[in-house]
Amino acid sequence: MANLREILASNLKENRRKCGITQSKLAEKAEISTQYIAMIELSRQFPTPEVLERIALALGIEAYQLFSVPASIESSMEKLQKEIIREIRDVITEMLENDHPGRQKKTETDE
Repeated sequence: MANLREILASNLKENRRKCGITQSKLAEKAEISTQYIAMIELSRQFPTPEVLERIALALGIEAYQLFSVPASIESSMEKLQKEIIREIRDVITEMLENDHPGRQKKTETDE
């Protein structure tokens, strides 16, 4: 599971690329150094709330969006949930198809 710094780094890079701006341009717009942007994107630094606000403003997003679960992780979680549901369904189907205590087997006269 990704930690908070990794989520921030991933979202910062993704949003910066969506805006089509370089680290240098983002740094200029947010009034911080290019090196600091690079360190955040490498998960080596964690900005203050004030700096997060300036970065978000420069990217045209809300600050909380820098901490949203990345789409790739969300997609993986959805796939995992579907797989688990499919496996549960398979187990239940198998149980219903096999004789087991508490279930009456259907006979020709029942139909």
